[in-house]
Amino acid sequence: MGMKRISPWIVASLAVLGLGFAPQELGGGPPEPGSAVYGLRELPHNAFRAGEKLTYVVHYGFVDAGEAVVELKETDRTMNGRPLMKAVGVGRSLGAFNLFYKVDDYYESVFDKQGVFPWAFVRRVSEGGYEFSQDYVYLQHRHQVKTQKEQTHEVPAHVQDMLSAFYYARTLDYANAKPGDEFVIQTFLDDELWPLRMKFIGRETIKLRNGKYRCMKFQPIVQEGRIFKTNDDLNVWVTDDGNRIPVLAKAKVLVGSIKMELSGYEGLVHPIAKLD
Repeated sequence: MGMKRISPWIVASLAVLGLGFAPQELGGGPPEPGSAVYGLRELPHNAFRAGEKLTYVVHYGFVDAGEAVVELKETDRTMNGRPLMKAVGVGRSLGAFNLFYKVDDYYESVFDKQGVFPWAFVRRVSEGGYEFSQDYVYLQHRHQVKTQKEQTHEVPAHVQDMLSAFYYARTLDYANAKPGDEFVIQTFLDDELWPLRMKFIGRETIKLRNGKYRCMKFQPIVQEGRIFKTNDDLNVWVTDDGNRIPVLAKAKVLVGSIKMELSGYEGLVHPIAKLD
């Protein structure tokens, strides 16, 4: 599909994961192809665990257009003796929205439990009659990704897929973040390397249908003019607690407005920053 064809549904899904859409040239470049084998990191973290399940409602204008669920599961699989976890994300359209834009999406990431980087990624997209699949194998010890097109891409160390990036972003330390600070996650997306950039805006309390939450606000850095007019048109609010889960994403796109709101959660590691 590439980023040239991106639907409102994908915009909302990526927004709630805290991802941006601004491709940039990477300085230095990846290592030269060859037989080199690289070491793998261990990243201490305590932001999530198996059994976590997050449910979101997607609003398109004033319509409840769909639902997205992101779930983290245990797996008995290992990679070179390293334990793994499996994340599954599904999105589907609801009610009358099915009549003119039916959505049935599936994402799966098998990622390293100790280092929080992916080994395999599966994507099945069906949106408005358009369908495509992606299957990536991440050879992290060689700084490579192999795609279903039987192509091999050189990538930086511990590169993320679009679902594992959601979990990796939650391991970052935002305690001393100041307005204007930027966080960058190197991600392999749609057969390309994309630096996903998030700008920290500040801390604020927001009110949703199911209560008030103490949050950190971010603006993913976007490519202006393609989908959004300015960076101000896309905002994400993440709980200001140890979980760091997105609770709200708002996007003003060229074809309308989209909001993605947390409607349910279970299996969190820490108490959620919800106010009575």
